[in-house]
Amino acid sequence: MSAVVAVLATLDTKGDEAGYLREQIESQGCRAVLIDMGVLGAAGCPPDVDRAAVAEAGGTPLEQLLQAPSRQAAGPVMVRGATRVLQELLAKGEVQAVIGMGGTQGTSSCTAVMRELPYGFPKLMLSTVASGDTSAFVGIKDISMMFSVADILGLNPFLRKILSNAAAAACGMARSQVVLETRRDTGKPVVAMTNLGTLTEGATRALERFERAGYEVVVFHAIGAGGLAMEQMMRDGLIGAVFDYALGEITDELLGGLRAAGPERLTVAGSLGLPQVICPGGVEHVGLLVEADTVPPEYRGRKRVFHSPIVLAPRLDSKELRRVAQAIGERLAHSRDRTYVFVPRGGTSRYAIEGGPLHDPVADRAFFDELKTALPSSVKLCVRDSHAEEPAFVDEAVDTLIALIEGRTPAAAS
Repeated sequence: MSAVVAVLATLDTKGDEAGYLREQIESQGCRAVLIDMGVLGAAGCPPDVDRAAVAEAGGTPLEQLLQAPSRQAAGPVMVRGATRVLQELLAKGEVQAVIGMGGTQGTSSCTAVMRELPYGFPKLMLSTVASGDTSAFVGIKDISMMFSVADILGLNPFLRKILSNAAAAACGMARSQVVLETRRDTGKPVVAMTNLGTLTEGATRALERFERAGYEVVVFHAIGAGGLAMEQMMRDGLIGAVFDYALGEITDELLGGLRAAGPERLTVAGSLGLPQVICPGGVEHVGLLVEADTVPPEYRGRKRVFHSPIVLAPRLDSKELRRVAQAIGERLAHSRDRTYVFVPRGGTSRYAIEGGPLHDPVADRAFFDELKTALPSSVKLCVRDSHAEEPAFVDEAVDTLIALIEGRTPAAAS
């Protein structure tokens, strides 16, 4: 049976291009299903799901949209409709990938649909705006952005080649036989782990220790989108336990850094009752995007280090770290008895250890003291004299999570 690739397009403006894309998908041995998200003009090629059906699925008849037609009014309806159409096809196993194409408006609409589809389902967006910052379009979903270079407006030798490449990519993904698993044959859940570049040595050790115990781990770069994606996967049932090794996203949320992850960060595992072990890795500094090798005036009196030429990491003072500790406690308020917080008094990242550029034991002590007060009684606090990447610290934290997963009392509880 041929794999099916859904095509999202406004056929009133992209009819020829969508028709050619369908031909190229079919030349690859797959079947195309064209979903028309256009409203105003006539379709330039025959759709498989016409605009009337899409509008109806979106909750507003097409006739009503055409009474006072505007992109602002029609866009949300067509996005809802296309999303519902695709979700129904996916639920019945009748589609294996989706590809969208468009400029700014088309990219916004198509990726809004894609963000509502599950992780692992192939999503490809051919876009005129894919060469810049695509975070607003991708969000935290696994959307592949492909730059069209030329405008998607009229067939020509260059665009035909780009459309052919896009079709081949979508078909290749549609044919993939790998299934996104939540548990392997061992029955063990997938573990999520956060990491930052200042913790990678410890994260690598943790990863190896989990793997030796038979657990597979998905590592998330804790720079905002990473933590949010991890928590969405928890909601989706893809993650069964959490080793939250890096909490710099909390610091940056409070202080306006580039790793900010939003107010829900650190709340999801607790609300779902998932076993979690937490280390406040990287909380001691904020990540700031700056001009190359330039320190903003307000940070010139602080300890600081350049993580890269354009990423500055200034040290937090005691007052700021107390705020971070309070936020951590507030966000763990709903956590149950399967939550442990490991505190490394020797330093929360390699920057903060003795001899490191951000070493400040006075500020660290203020953070640790505040954390003891801020954490709810349901959370077990484990204070150690090690630094965050020290092997014994990492090993104990990992072993604690494994014990929680397997229903045993962790040694750290004694």
